[in-house]
Amino acid sequence: MQRITITIEDDLLAEIDAAAEARGYQNRSEIIRDLARAGLQQSAEDTAQAGPCIAGLVYVYDHAARDLSKRLVQEFHGHHDLALATLHVHLDENNCMEMTALKGSADEVKHFADHIIAERGVRYGRVVMIPTGEGTQAKVRKHGHSHRHE
Repeated sequence: MQRITITIEDDLLAEIDAAAEARGYQNRSEIIRDLARAGLQQSAEDTAQAGPCIAGLVYVYDHAARDLSKRLVQEFHGHHDLALATLHVHLDENNCMEMTALKGSADEVKHFADHIIAERGVRYGRVVMIPTGEGTQAKVRKHGHSHRHE
């Protein structure tokens, strides 16, 4: 086992400590190891997706972080083929949340989302990917109303 040093924001550490106490952990190392394992497992499950998908990318960031807004805009411009629409919400004086609808191949969407979430100043990020099943025959369901546009 190795000993490492990490820097964690005060509010995140307070959440970790509260979760550790609520779950009965004896120390921070134990809960951080378990959270890291759970995160790695989730990442492996997300990475296993393949083929075309749609996705929702949600992230909270410090809008005052140095050049972050500029870096985010550059990322989005570099991947304009993936981003369908973005909603920007001002949460408080320091934080903004953006929700972006994405569409493309699962590996490209995941790669792009990972880059956004990893940007310095992004405090929280999550991507939910949904396979579109393009290329497979869709089931026809009758549900009593029409989807015609007139």
